[in-house]
Amino acid sequence: MIRLTYASTATNELSPEELLQLLKQCRTNNEVKNITGILLYANGTFFQVLEGDEATINSVYAGIEKDPRHKDCTVIEKQKITERGFPYWSMGFEKLDPKEFRNMEGLNDFFEHDFTPSGFASHKNIIGPLLSHLRTKLVKQVTSESHEELPIKHEDPFIQLLHRIIRLGVKGLALLMVIVILAGITDVAFVMYQKMAVQPFLLMSTNDLLETFGAFLVVLIAIEIFLNITLYIRSDVIPVKLVVATALMAISRKVIVFDYKHLAPEYVSASALVLVALGITYWLVQKNH
Repeated sequence: MIRLTYASTATNELSPEELLQLLKQCRTNNEVKNITGILLYANGTFFQVLEGDEATINSVYAGIEKDPRHKDCTVIEKQKITERGFPYWSMGFEKLDPKEFRNMEGLNDFFEHDFTPSGFASHKNIIGPLLSHLRTKLVKQVTSESHEELPIKHEDPFIQLLHRIIRLGVKGLALLMVIVILAGITDVAFVMYQKMAVQPFLLMSTNDLLETFGAFLVVLIAIEIFLNITLYIRSDVIPVKLVVATALMAISRKVIVFDYKHLAPEYVSASALVLVALGITYWLVQKNH
């Protein structure tokens, strides 16, 4: 993948309606082509970051250069990347207010005097701090608006009250799960003691190891369940990946402790298919994020 950053000058000052239309167009086109990034607009200047497959990005940028709505297209940076800096947006958007950058070192005067294609080209050192700031800002927007399962603030007071009650219940469940985890750790220690305290001392058979591994995995699954519980009172994570990981770990544990002498082939085959399906799902979620 590559990240291409460029700046250009709007042919005419764009109205809020025109900006919204442009953003919708960018999001539609980029989502189809698996391109992510961000688009900034201030003082008649566009600043855009595009992330994705190199051939696709080059093709898209060639079309962008021909767009009559802007001119003076200038590539600021073009570099290979191993992961996306803006993975959640087919096109994030910000209409900049120079005031928010006045207290940021390296950015305080830039947007008031040099927010132009030539200004970006001659001040490439500000790209890193700028992208870091925008990434943090957009992540906060996404997590606070889209991934809070039980928001405290709600337009309906009754729903707001219910959310508060459920949050208290979730905290109680989280506390109980911590107790379960501590009990599981104690059980792991007890199982190890039982297996190693009998003759031959300090030695474990294959079956003993499998039983011990099972006890370990039960604790790990409990920890994953605890994280899933706390998702409902957190807003800094996207739950899909963690839920899939929990399911993957649970089915993996079953496979590890299978007694194949007493299991029907159909049961083993079905478990294998579920494991493969969850593995592919996790890979796809990881790839897109």
